[in-house]
Amino acid sequence: MQPLYSVRNLYNFVTSENLRSIVNYCTKVKMSLEQAKQVAAYRAVDEYVKNNSIFGVGSGSTVVYAVQRLSERVETENLQVICIPSSFQAKQLIIKHNLVLGELDTNPDIDVTIDGADEVDNNMTLIKGGGGCLLQEKIVASCSKKLIVIADYTKDSKKLGDHYKKGVPIEVIPMAYVPIKNKITSMFGGEIKLRNAVAKAGPVVTDNGNFILDWMFSNQDLDWEKVNESIKMIPGVVETGLFVKMCEKAYFGQPEGTVVERSASIIN
Repeated sequence: MQPLYSVRNLYNFVTSENLRSIVNYCTKVKMSLEQAKQVAAYRAVDEYVKNNSIFGVGSGSTVVYAVQRLSERVETENLQVICIPSSFQAKQLIIKHNLVLGELDTNPDIDVTIDGADEVDNNMTLIKGGGGCLLQEKIVASCSKKLIVIADYTKDSKKLGDHYKKGVPIEVIPMAYVPIKNKITSMFGGEIKLRNAVAKAGPVVTDNGNFILDWMFSNQDLDWEKVNESIKMIPGVVETGLFVKMCEKAYFGQPEGTVVERSASIIN
């Protein structure tokens, strides 16, 4: 008897009309995500970036749209804005769009930073660092009067871990990554993996020359403020991807082109 899912049957299935349906569906999903990112970014830049201000530029795919919108406003409204990058990527975006590039040495007080997030929970606690820029992102955010998050609808969660399954990034000194792994799992459980590079052999190396550990936590009801403080006390830990009590407002772009807003002030 021929198996129901033989190689030939599978080949016939994916080369039929179903393949076009799958491709069309995936294309629509991708377009809706990009549209969601764009509307969130545009709304945040329009509401928070003012003339004669210092603007912290976050990192990631959603921030691309924020810089694009700022560039449009600078050209049409003649805004005077100094941009402080949070990563090599952010710096290149600022240069590409001919915006004024600044640095913390000369502009240590930032008016507003707009950045993405991998996940945002109901208490406005963030997981950031999926792209490996958590340390510089947190430094720039800490120098800002306001941190505004822009994201698509898939980043909006009730609890951390609802949607984002890659864990909490932790930037560490390379020589200490093994004992740090052991100490964190001993304290809080879960599983930790050293993040490996994609196009090179070996681990990811951050802009600061460090390694990244990804902690897949098993308990979603942890006190994230205490967890963050405890992990940062471990010698060799440089920074965590937990952003606790830092975000003032989050904009979540929806697939139909609307934006859902959440403010820290209305969180119980």
